[in-house]
This record gives sequence, structure tokens and C-alpha cells, in this order.
Amino acid sequence: MEAPENRFIFFPDKRIEAMPRDWGLAYEDIYFTTQDGVTLNGWWIPGTGSPLTILWFHGNAGNISHRLENIKLRHDRLGTDIFIFDYREYGRSEGRVSEEGTYHDGDSAIQYLRSRGDVDPTKIVFLGESLGSAVAVEMAIRHGCAALILESPFLSMAEMAKASFPFLPISSLLRTKYDTLSKIGQVKAPLLIAHGESDEIVPFRHGQRLFEVARAPKEFYGIKRARHNDLYLIGGQAYLETLNRFLSRVIEGTPSP
Repeated sequence: MEAPENRFIFFPDKRIEAMPRDWGLAYEDIYFTTQDGVTLNGWWIPGTGSPLTILWFHGNAGNISHRLENIKLRHDRLGTDIFIFDYREYGRSEGRVSEEGTYHDGDSAIQYLRSRGDVDPTKIVFLGESLGSAVAVEMAIRHGCAALILESPFLSMAEMAKASFPFLPISSLLRTKYDTLSKIGQVKAPLLIAHGESDEIVPFRHGQRLFEVARAPKEFYGIKRARHNDLYLIGGQAYLETLNRFLSRVIEGTPSP
């Protein structure tokens, strides 16, 4: 049964506003099916030399087409293969979204990537953006990954409810958990957390707290003046260089400082 709070958590958009070719990117338009029979859509964007593949778990609003500027910047600077997909109900993916559904979607995206002959399954990096950070952490625990990057992550849906509605006792009533705080300590992969210091949706302290609880090797990157949806824009070249150094250490097998 659908959780009543879903319409306050997920904001799927069915309209694809642009395609990777509109940004000068080569790509494959991919359809794959989850274990519970839902067909999902994603884009495979080949890199320019890095042995790594980034599996991108996007946030709770829009769809993959709304990440194209961000994808283009990372493609050009990092050189990795990128696979980004839409959860059920988003974009051209079928079904109705839910917490458990996003986990099924993540499982199947990983299974698809590992089935490709041009992907080294030991060199897949999970990138979780906002709500996608909770999905990425769950996937890192279930499947393992070469590294984990979390951007604007939150502690749990209950903690988000407290931050958004501090005077309403609704957090204990939520069926949707996304309890990253209780899970992050189980992640064994090298971890990078990035958070905007002026994030108006997910408090900066959420990212800081997750970093405190996480295992080493780990690093934290706070971005001054960055809000929730402009992390990559305000972070700019300096953040991309931080990502590049982190991924280089993953390739070399050396720990974060």
C-alpha cells in the first residue's frame, strides 16, 4: 500500500526536456526491467578514458533530463562512464514510486551495469544526490562499490520532517524511513560527502553528522554559499577538482587523507 506521505516526498516529472545529444554527449538510451517487473529508462554516457563508471542516483524531483548540465560538466572533467536512470514513475520509467521501489530500481540498475561487457564491476562508483544519497547508501551495503559519493545527504526522513515541520509531531508517523544515519556505518567503500553550507532544504549538519558516523577512509567537502540545488554550480571547478582527486585515489587504491 502506498505511504500517505509519498506525495510530499517524491516529485516525479514525466516530461523529458532534453536528450544528451542536445548537450553534445554520445549516449545509449537504455531500458531495463526490475525484479518486480517494472520497466525503467536510463542513459549510458561513455567516458573519455577513466576506468571508473559512475552510477548516478538522482534526487526526488524532476527526472534525468534535468541533470544534463551537471552530467556534461562531470563527463568533460572526470572522464568516467556515467549511467543515470529514472526511478519508477519518473521520466519514461513505469510504475509508482516508493522507498522500497527505489531500492528495487537500484538493485536492477546495478545488475544491468554488471551485465555490460564494457564495465569493470569492481570499478563502479555510486553517486547519490539528495534523496538518491539514501538509495546509494542502501545499495553500497547490499552490493558493495568502488567508492561512494554523497551530495547533500540527509540523516533520515524522520529527521527531515523535524527540520521541515518542527512544531508538528509527524516524524513518528512516517512509513518512509530512508534511515541513512543507521546505515552509513556499514558502508566499507571510500566515502566523499559534499554539502552546501547554505543548504535551505537539508541542513548542513546532516552531512556533518553522517560524516562523523561513517567509517574511514572518508572525506568531507563543505561548499560555501551553496544551497541545495546549486552545489555543482557554486562548487564549480574547485569541487570538480576535488572529485577528480578522490576518484584518482580510488583508481590507485590509496586512502583518502
